[in-house]
Amino acid sequence: MLVINEKQIQNLYSMSEAITDVTAILKAKEQEKLVNPHRTVIDFPEREASALYMPSADLEGNVAGVKVVTIFPRNPAQGKPTTQGVILLTDATNGEHIAMMGASYLTRLRTGALSGIATNLLAKKDSRTLVVIGTGAMAFEQVLGVLAVRPIENIILVNRTSEKAVAFGEKLTRFGVTVSWEVELNVAKAVKKADIICCATRSNEPVFEGAELRPGTHINGVGSYLPSMREVDETTVMRAAKIVVDDLAGVKDEAGELIHCAKSGNWSFDQVYGELSELAAGDKQIRQSDKEITFFKSVGAAYFDLAVAKGVYAKARAVGAGMEVEM
Repeated sequence: MLVINEKQIQNLYSMSEAITDVTAILKAKEQEKLVNPHRTVIDFPEREASALYMPSADLEGNVAGVKVVTIFPRNPAQGKPTTQGVILLTDATNGEHIAMMGASYLTRLRTGALSGIATNLLAKKDSRTLVVIGTGAMAFEQVLGVLAVRPIENIILVNRTSEKAVAFGEKLTRFGVTVSWEVELNVAKAVKKADIICCATRSNEPVFEGAELRPGTHINGVGSYLPSMREVDETTVMRAAKIVVDDLAGVKDEAGELIHCAKSGNWSFDQVYGELSELAAGDKQIRQSDKEITFFKSVGAAYFDLAVAKGVYAKARAVGAGMEVEM
């Protein structure tokens, strides 16, 4: 078995490669070449934490995978990361377990790739201003995903703690991002300037008011993953001309903002425009005018992790990275 750690993955595998591989698996889903059982979630309420077990298989590529990821929000106080995970890859022709790799970075990367793909399909072509609400770990790859597909000229960072927003901007600069960035504490002021908004928070209440959105704005919502969480409000959902989701079954169980709207009786899941795979495969018309507000909601699914894990494994084999171990 090849063991590949987080640092090796970051040195091996880029956002552009993740976008390519996730796009390919979205198309495979539309061709019914995947098996993707619903994830198992174990909650630890006393710690506000969760463990997720996520299996999937690529029938054409003859490879299966399972990701185990834990989300423990109180961990930073102990000097440990909030999110930790591993992915196990299995050869589906003989049952051999071929690779084990860190999943924390890949989770962020595939989520950023999904937002990049959704942005490419839904956001206005001339989008210039990106607003990032929430500057935690998940947000960094959100920015990279958007920068990969749109000519962003200005990034506005919104966070409850301005110091964290500044540190996030400095990290972008160190990474090599040359786009100018600024910190804005007034979320309404930021939203009114946005062409694209990325929300990556664990908020239980909407983080901006949908009434403030300019016509033509595209929103990526990736932070909330429990029915109790809501990043966008009902006004945003009602104003959106197209709501696209990464995985409809998962969204119905986990996307708090959409669950809330469905329970209110003013909106239903039948109004979801489609899954991202349908748009990626060319089965759905995309943006019809520059005035449409569009909303992409992502809760994740195992086959997205499988896509990037396959890519990392192939790259590691090609360059001789990772460590072979006997199991």
